Amino acid sequence: MTIESCTTDACTIETCLEKLRVRLANGQRFILGIVGQPGSGKSTFAQALVAGLHGRAIVVPMDGFDLANKELVRLNRQSRKGAEDTFDSAGYAALLNRLRHQAQDEVIYAPEFRREIEEPIASAIAISADIQLVITEGNYLLLDRGHWSKVPGLLDETWYLAIETDLRQQRLIARHMQFGRDKQAAQEWVQRTDEPNAVLIESTQGRADRVFNWVAGESGISR
Repeated sequence: MTIESCTTDACTIETCLEKLRVRLANGQRFILGIVGQPGSGKSTFAQALVAGLHGRAIVVPMDGFDLANKELVRLNRQSRKGAEDTFDSAGYAALLNRLRHQAQDEVIYAPEFRREIEEPIASAIAISADIQLVITEGNYLLLDRGHWSKVPGLLDETWYLAIETDLRQQRLIARHMQFGRDKQAAQEWVQRTDEPNAVLIESTQGRADRVFNWVAGESGISR
């Protein structure tokens, strides 16, 4: 495992892009996993990498495999939305396997999660065979149980984003408020639901190929 700190000049989006350009030089499909606790900036980081690779990369988020709210109610898991057993982990692993073995004439469709409706949308992301870098970001890519345990073997490399706890929690509270909760409800959700998940995710950090200690600005990543 390589640990890099963004308090130094050696760790910027551009240096991360340079690492990826080297890995992509052989022209082969490369699947990169971005892992971190809720609020660590995974989506922002992944989108910054895609923007820097100009049509060569796409993001396929793990959150597209959130179980529908109706199914969470049936399973009595709605109060724990975001926990490891509130995702279709088998479906996620199957998609990664398809992306690993994608045929040249095949378009693979992946779901995405829409926060404004708190539901996944099927077939929202189209991945063509000429996309060289697939970035998949999520919480449980390094979990070593259930169907999650299949995921690391389907990734070429995994990067873990670490972040200071208070800042991460502030972001989560702001996110929950943005999508409809009042401040008290947002704070309660973070402590009751997000934080137990965060502790579990942090325990998987040692399985990552690289750990980046991001010094986060407003964008969620260091500059």
